[in-house]
Amino acid sequence: MHRLISFLVLLFLVAAATFLLSCGSSSSNSMQMATVQVSLSDPATCSAPQGSFSHVYVTVTDVRIHQSASASDTDSGWVDLAPGLAGSPVQVDLLGAATQCFLKMLGSSEIQPGTYQQIRILLADNSATVSGNQCGSAANCVVLASDPLNPRPLLLSSESKTGIKIPAGQIAGSKFVVAAGESKDLNLDFNACRSIVREGNGKFRLKPVLHAGEVAQQSAISGTVIDAGTQSPIVGGNTVVALEQNDGNGVDRVIMETVADANGAFSFCPVASGTYDIVVTAINGAGAAYAATVITGVQSSAGLGKVPLTAALAPASIMGTITTSTGSAGTSADVTLSALQSIMVNGGNLLITVPLAAQSASSATLMTTSGMSCPAKTDCVAYTLSVPAANPSVGAFSNSGNQLPAPPVTGTVNYTLEAEAFVPGSAAQSDCSPSSLQTNQTSSSTPLTVTTGVGVTAATLAFTGCN
Repeated sequence: MHRLISFLVLLFLVAAATFLLSCGSSSSNSMQMATVQVSLSDPATCSAPQGSFSHVYVTVTDVRIHQSASASDTDSGWVDLAPGLAGSPVQVDLLGAATQCFLKMLGSSEIQPGTYQQIRILLADNSATVSGNQCGSAANCVVLASDPLNPRPLLLSSESKTGIKIPAGQIAGSKFVVAAGESKDLNLDFNACRSIVREGNGKFRLKPVLHAGEVAQQSAISGTVIDAGTQSPIVGGNTVVALEQNDGNGVDRVIMETVADANGAFSFCPVASGTYDIVVTAINGAGAAYAATVITGVQSSAGLGKVPLTAALAPASIMGTITTSTGSAGTSADVTLSALQSIMVNGGNLLITVPLAAQSASSATLMTTSGMSCPAKTDCVAYTLSVPAANPSVGAFSNSGNQLPAPPVTGTVNYTLEAEAFVPGSAAQSDCSPSSLQTNQTSSSTPLTVTTGVGVTAATLAFTGCN
């Protein structure tokens, strides 16, 4: 009997130990975390000497990520990706020199494996104290090349409280996925040049434009822009290069933008995995424009070699007016204005965004205000875009070393203008109904056709239902 009891006790202990080990193993596996390193980059077009800014400083206090695309700032489930920033905010010059692709490594964190569809980056309020502050009394500022000793505060909206939202549509692949035990690099590309609104009172306000995505440490797309006629770098002027992706609705959207150096060299780094189109425009020192050159089907980490641009003589000008209204009264809005041209890709039409070389930007950032010249019950803004008076030169990516796009098609040169409206002082919150308008017509209801050295007036882009 004694031996039977001892045997039963031993059997119980073995079973209990096996159960505990099993639970411990299961718990260990279920709790295995993923590691995410988060960085900030910005290949910019508006830095001096091409642009008007010497520096754009922002102070980052946190980066958060959530599995739900619709989560609000007060919902549970937000995960800190850079917990060290809470006690030691980091001030970053968005126009500063990048080291190994990145402007700044913001931090790292262990997170639960899964699929994440929303990211938010938080900035310090301008009243915050910042160690080594380059902005004087504000935490965020711009420095004009024409006035380098006088930083101007960069006004924020809700960014310091709720964070600048990077929704699924602005995350490469529409999501960020990490598995148990994985270590991944997440980069936030802050497009400073499209994010700054200059108000009529001389103040500067942030209308943030960001993209995010998983990157390899040294992922890059690079090349050298040359004049197709001389086979040499374009002399003087400015060359703007845009990294674009089809939004699924037939429009190529700018993901990143940069300028080529005096030798024509450019590089996008880091680049999230995916397929892109490279769109390049230029204007030389004598004021001659170059047709947009489009290289389609470019993979991340691709070397393009030489990219030839075709000279197109003097640029054309597209002028026009944008109005915003509640429907019964004028109201102000921030507006992003882009010039689009149509190309054929895989048997279908695609509207590419044509960078504005003369303005050293991919698109124009505007703000409607009240004025005597505005139509009744509207706020408005007038604009003039300098664009190539030529059709694009298009070619599929070649990995042979250099690109060989087809010459521009001769004949009529048409454009489409697209305007997107945003609530002033918001974190890029869409405004008006609808919030995006296009026109391919002139003010006299004819096709928006341009001619070398000549100006044409586009049909008014009239937003209604605005806040």
